[in-house]
Parts: sequence; structure tokens; C-alpha cells
Amino acid sequence: MRITGGEARGRTLSFPSRSKERPTSDFLREALFNLLGTLQGKTFLDLFAGSGSVGLEAASRGAQDICFVEKNKNLVEVIKKNIQTCCLGRNYRIIDKDIEFGLRDLFRKKCEFDIIFADPPYNRDLTGVTLKALSKHQVLHKDGLVVIQHSIKENFTEPVNNNIYQTDQRKYGENTLTFLKMEKK
Repeated sequence: MRITGGEARGRTLSFPSRSKERPTSDFLREALFNLLGTLQGKTFLDLFAGSGSVGLEAASRGAQDICFVEKNKNLVEVIKKNIQTCCLGRNYRIIDKDIEFGLRDLFRKKCEFDIIFADPPYNRDLTGVTLKALSKHQVLHKDGLVVIQHSIKENFTEPVNNNIYQTDQRKYGENTLTFLKMEKK
């Protein structure tokens, strides 16, 4: 697993071989960031961060403030190691809690993000849980974008309520990237 673009392009990232979670592939990360365009100076939230590869890809491509939310303590250590591997002078924050508590903390601190990426474990009905938590704890900047990576088998229609709506969806093999906007309550 490598960083596919930007300052840290080609750097190899760690991921525990015994982990039951699957990392976002290099191909899918590259497709995502080609769709997102420039990230210069943006804020980026990586939910279900795993190894941190998506957030670190964002940092490599110019995002300035990156927050990782990952509850698995072993993966939090992997994120820390991967941040050191990339050697990018950015502002990083790691929240070692589940997304409900992580988002609540960020909301209370009045944090907002330009891009929120979520890659919940597949086929566990966590896509809806994620959208409900994002709707409850609104940490998306007014003009921001939410991207959910999910299995093509996890088909969700218009999400939780009328303040979140889909703007695009792209399928890559067994994976789908769904792009959403959110209106502030």
C-alpha cells in the first residue's frame, strides 16, 4: 500500500497483516482523489481511518488539517507510524473512539471539515449509522462534501433525513463511492 500522489507519492504505508479489516486500495484512493480535485488548504476528516491511508493521501495532496477517527488501538498505532513515514508538515489529530463519540467531541469543539471520508466495515449496516451520526453532530463545513465508501451490496437510497442528499455515485468493482452534501439545520 502506497501513497499515490502529491508530496509523499510512493511512500509505503503499514497495515497489519493479521487485521480483519481491509484497507482502501491504492486504485480506489487514486480514483477518489482524482474526483475530489485540489485539496490545497482544506480540512479533511477520515472516519473508520484504519491505517490512515486516505487521510494521509489527502495530506500528501495538500490538505492542511487532517483528523483520523479510529477506535481500534492497534490501528491507532499504525496511523501514528504512517504519519511519521510520510513526514508531511501538517496538523494531525487522532481520536481513538468510535465515530459517534468522535463526532460528538469534534462537534462540541466546533470543528468543521471541508471533506469527510468514511469507510465503515462492509456489510455491517454501518453506512446508515455513519450518516445518522453525521446528521446529529454536524461537523461538515457549509460547502463541504461527505464521501462514503461502501460495498455495492450495501445499497442505500436517500439517507437519514432531508438535510443529507446524494450528488454522485461511482462504482469500482465491488466498491462504491457515494458523494453527499449536507444542509445545516
